[in-house]
Amino acid sequence: MSIIRSFARRALLPLILVGAPTVQADNPIFKDVLTADPAAMVHDGTVYLYTGHDEAKDNTKFYEMHKWLVFSSTDMVNWQEHGPKLSVKDFKWAKGDAWAAHVIERGGKFYWYVTVRHATINGFAIGVAVADRPLGPFKDALGKALVSNDMTTDTNIDWDDLDPAAFIDDDGQAYLFWGNTKPRYAKLKDNMIELDGPIHSIEGLPNFTEALWAHKHGEYYYLTYAMGFPEKIGYAMSKSITGPWEYKGILNELAGNSNTNHQSIIEFKGRSFFIYHTGGHVPDGGSFRRSVAIDDLHYNPDGTIKRIVMTTEGVAPVK
Repeated sequence: MSIIRSFARRALLPLILVGAPTVQADNPIFKDVLTADPAAMVHDGTVYLYTGHDEAKDNTKFYEMHKWLVFSSTDMVNWQEHGPKLSVKDFKWAKGDAWAAHVIERGGKFYWYVTVRHATINGFAIGVAVADRPLGPFKDALGKALVSNDMTTDTNIDWDDLDPAAFIDDDGQAYLFWGNTKPRYAKLKDNMIELDGPIHSIEGLPNFTEALWAHKHGEYYYLTYAMGFPEKIGYAMSKSITGPWEYKGILNELAGNSNTNHQSIIEFKGRSFFIYHTGGHVPDGGSFRRSVAIDDLHYNPDGTIKRIVMTTEGVAPVK
């Protein structure tokens, strides 16, 4: 960290919010809690960051994840912890594994799409919870899965329905993207809790693994996703949210000592940010003990995205 940035961050310390513990940024941005699979949302001048929570005691076993956490910031540097706001137990039809999730606002309500393991249908499923505020309380909006493994029978694995990410186009049509080994999308009804039509496959995403994220910048739509294993983040561009998609290359290299990567891209107060996880938690991070980091994202004049430079300093505060 440069001396200038170090002093600048120390100068911000008196501005830390009173109340829940506030975490000072750097990368990873949270040192006292393990976080993974970030999904950020901007609402009323505040960034709300929703993450998974790794609870594995070491890196020799597998993921242990039971709930999702929420943090908020108005400058991308100082973060307020709000603790767990949703858990697998809130979905009576699910039995475990609080994996990647995504929150989006529509019509004054907040919809939290989650990955869980279904209790009675083999495989992973996607559920949705709803709240009147970004911090909840959230409750199961359907009482059943929105997407279950028996709806996607074109693979021979039971974990192909992972990593939901919602997107609302300029015309108001909402979409849900998700998938593992096969990328998928479907339209959502205006109520945001029902699919509106068939499930579609997505072409043009070579070496696709998981972690779809859709966003728009200027006239272009972007799909970013985890590719290969261990995972890098690649991306494709289109003039339409439904494609066709043109692959543009690698956006982010391997994320530290984590086999997985999972990204969230937002624009906030005139800047773009790339939020992701690594295994860089000190001193005992890894693939099953991950931590969220943030770096700046920059576009080229032709709309393509410059490769992400992963830093230990993190980002400067927004103004």
